[in-house]
Amino acid sequence: MMLNVATPIGVPDKLVFKAPLQLLEWNADTTKAMAQSDNTERSPTDTTIIDCPSMGSRLSLQEVQQLVTLHNKVRADVGVGPVTWSKELAIYAQEWANHLASTNCSLQHRPSSGKWKRVYGENLFMGTAGTFGVADAVKSWEDEKKHYRGQTLDRSNWYDSGHYTQMVWRESQQIGCAKAECSGNLIIVCNYDPPGNVLGQKPY
Repeated sequence: MMLNVATPIGVPDKLVFKAPLQLLEWNADTTKAMAQSDNTERSPTDTTIIDCPSMGSRLSLQEVQQLVTLHNKVRADVGVGPVTWSKELAIYAQEWANHLASTNCSLQHRPSSGKWKRVYGENLFMGTAGTFGVADAVKSWEDEKKHYRGQTLDRSNWYDSGHYTQMVWRESQQIGCAKAECSGNLIIVCNYDPPGNVLGQKPY
């Protein structure tokens, strides 16, 4: 059984943890596709209703609902507003998940330039297919909460809690996620808009 969430360069791969993505700047003009929601007021921890004929990725409707609901529970725990599902972000995430699965079946964040240039915040997860799922991805990122103590992010402290701080980044309003399989492993990619983990700022 393998669990994989990302490793920084120079650290031996054991559980293969991919370093949380650090974004220092982002394009405010990036087109956003807001997920539709009704006008009924409800708690961010309530079951989230996704009303879309297509999720934008290979995730099932149930998996999408899980991802949004679990993200919003983690965010509500620290008083941050909910995120909504973005089909466009899900398409973006699926492209990268497919790329990772079809190349070396390992976790790598999008590069800062070139064809695969990153535009959004990004969390990655890998685990044994059939054993781990989207809820495990969210749980692994949330587990980093113990490393965040309310400090402003800088180069010395963002790494250990970077997946968690991206989840609860107040300015992030939309998510889109995807999955792919390779060599018996499940890859989960989640993207966030606007991106978080901006050095010199706090997530909330």
